[in-house]
Amino acid sequence: MQAISGAGYPGISSLDIIDNVVPYISGEEEKIEWETLKILGGVEETEEINTDGTTAKTLSFDMHQAHPLRISASCNRVPVVDGHMECVSVRFARRPPPSPQQVREVLTAYTPEARTLGCPSAPRHAIFVHEEADRPQPRLDRDYQCGAGVSVGRVRQCRVLDIKFVVLANNVCIGAATSSIINAEFALLKGYVSV
Repeated sequence: MQAISGAGYPGISSLDIIDNVVPYISGEEEKIEWETLKILGGVEETEEINTDGTTAKTLSFDMHQAHPLRISASCNRVPVVDGHMECVSVRFARRPPPSPQQVREVLTAYTPEARTLGCPSAPRHAIFVHEEADRPQPRLDRDYQCGAGVSVGRVRQCRVLDIKFVVLANNVCIGAATSSIINAEFALLKGYVSV
């Protein structure tokens, strides 16, 4: 991250009075590392034998035990009202890795299962891939798909890993309120819960 002064005086004038980034948010880095495994792993059905000899099916999170993901996160509190950003670098197991254009195409074409099932609150287009070098930006892009979509930009090759990019999500909408509604709709349509 670069300081406001890196933009030259007067810099970003609306932020001139804000002069801080907090490089630690208690528990957040660990939560991101754990939740990413849970989210990308999905749900698996297992059978357990009860004490009376009957079997019961249970649902649990697939945390990638068979093919573990390695995730490292750093969290900084920045002077933005809404919108969490991530600078992501990825190494792919498959060699050769995909090109930046292939990654852009896959992200653009992605349709979440919640949309396919017909969840009313699911965004029509879950991911928007920006071509501009200076996007996404919280002020301009956090309300994409009424805050339920994700903006991705700067998809490019990484000299250390394979691909790197920037991700922006509206932490209030898709991070909490809207995602809770989508999760409830999804659970109902999948038959995980009934009304």
